Amino acid sequence: MIRYLFLFFIYWNYIFASSAVSIDGNVKYSNLRYFDYVNPNAPKGGKINGYSIGTFDTLNQFIIKGNKAEGLDLIYDTLMVQSKDEPFSQYGLIASDIKLGSNYVIFTIDKNAKFNDGIKVKPSDVKFSFDILMKYGNPIIKQYYFDVSSVELVSDNKVRFNFKTSNNKELPLILGQLHILPEHFYKNIKFGENPLLIPLGSGPYRIKSFEVGRKIVYERVENYWAINHPTRIGQFNFDEISYTYYKDENVALEAFKSGKYDFRLENSAKVWANGYNGKGKKEGLLKQVSFKHFLPSGMQGFFLNTKRGFFDDKIVREALLYAFDFNWSNKNLFFNQYTRTKSFFDNSIFASSGTPSGLEYDILKKLNVENKILDTKFYIPVYNNLQDKRNGLLYAQSLLQKAGFRSINHKLYKDGKQFKFEILLVSKAMERVVLPFIENLKMLGIEASIRMVDIGSYINRLNNFDYDVIVAVIPQSLFPGNEQRFFWSSKSANTNGSKNYSRIESSDIDFLVDNIISAKDKNEQIAYTRALDRLLLWGYYVIPHFYSNYFRVAYWDKFEYPKVSPLYDFDIWTWWSK
Repeated sequence: MIRYLFLFFIYWNYIFASSAVSIDGNVKYSNLRYFDYVNPNAPKGGKINGYSIGTFDTLNQFIIKGNKAEGLDLIYDTLMVQSKDEPFSQYGLIASDIKLGSNYVIFTIDKNAKFNDGIKVKPSDVKFSFDILMKYGNPIIKQYYFDVSSVELVSDNKVRFNFKTSNNKELPLILGQLHILPEHFYKNIKFGENPLLIPLGSGPYRIKSFEVGRKIVYERVENYWAINHPTRIGQFNFDEISYTYYKDENVALEAFKSGKYDFRLENSAKVWANGYNGKGKKEGLLKQVSFKHFLPSGMQGFFLNTKRGFFDDKIVREALLYAFDFNWSNKNLFFNQYTRTKSFFDNSIFASSGTPSGLEYDILKKLNVENKILDTKFYIPVYNNLQDKRNGLLYAQSLLQKAGFRSINHKLYKDGKQFKFEILLVSKAMERVVLPFIENLKMLGIEASIRMVDIGSYINRLNNFDYDVIVAVIPQSLFPGNEQRFFWSSKSANTNGSKNYSRIESSDIDFLVDNIISAKDKNEQIAYTRALDRLLLWGYYVIPHFYSNYFRVAYWDKFEYPKVSPLYDFDIWTWWSK
């Protein structure tokens, strides 16, 4: 259920004030009444029940400690709202307009905006939100807003953010996605001290009830200030939303088939193909529908912790790439539903391909990278038959010998230490992907094992980099920018809670990330991003898996949804009860 979607935007030519902002100054909705992917006449009412895996022990989604409850974003409004059928546009919500300068942004607060206790949203609430999140929030937030130098209260309805640089052109729009917290609510409360404190927001829902680790229920705010706002019309139609927690996916699937909850996004090709068979589907009450999308694929794969074991050696990491047989898995496990991931930015214009040329070549040449990066196409092994696989494993074996490993009784050793490692998993469904990989590693003399843990332990170990190898997903946006810092930067490699899962520390990668953020135009941004993609691939930090460009949704026939689906997201909050 938890999905990551980062859509960040910029506009290269400042200064102006508007309630809508786009990368090129052209927005689809010049006079927004409602988005095309909603039904403006959707009726309000009814309930929808979702699910989540594991547990939760905090209602504060902004701190690093604890397992966050599902659905907390429903509580909060942001300054601006992204359009899900445009790649680069945002529209004002709490901010009635936004004025952009070369090194600042000014938000005007909508005079109608108020928190769900009836108190109006003020510029001081915006400043408070930024300050409190920078002080107590997840360390990722601090990296994200690193280039903000100060926040000023300009007037009784305006707040100004000043920047350290005029080059971070994405930053104003990222600030537009800031969750606004009520200063008066936290006046006598230390932020984050009570993890189960029911928060106050200005969003369309509030928490109605919860049982720690078992269930959370949200109710629609009837006097929600933005109920008729153009960015909200046709959305948030259910009177009640709940999430029930299950210990693992198999139990959750059976609960769904017995009608215990109403919908699920399906990530398993096997389950999608035959896991929903039963009485509900036979009687036409259980539906399955796929929505095509045009989002970059991001990177799912085996992330190797370069600070553990032998993974600090790039030759070793390259050898492991040859132990994953995608074609076999796709055919035997996934009903050929997936495409092999070949880039950290697949399915987008930012993906590198072939050999570098033009500005990308010039950038890489200045970095003094290895010649093979400049004149050789990056290779992802493809095994169409057993001989291909044998050749790939033989090549991997030669790499390991080059790295100094020797075989003793069919097991690899170097400097008296056996090559073995642990793959940390939280999902039983992923075991069937991992087990063939382990068997191929065994042929190379490498002993790999699976460590299955509960979601709480997994998050804790993830936050503290306590793993050898994990299966993870790094999402990518339609417009790469500041988020790349906490995916790949040297600083994030030692920041607990970051998403630099492989703990990459590279001055060249830091340079490329900084220049993606400060790129002066789109061509420069594309060139720097492709160069970053190429260095990440040639670093062999991740063994790529696969992706699908469809959202697969199973649901009980209680709902209806708009005829038009957004190009860049799946949005259950545009649905309504029959």
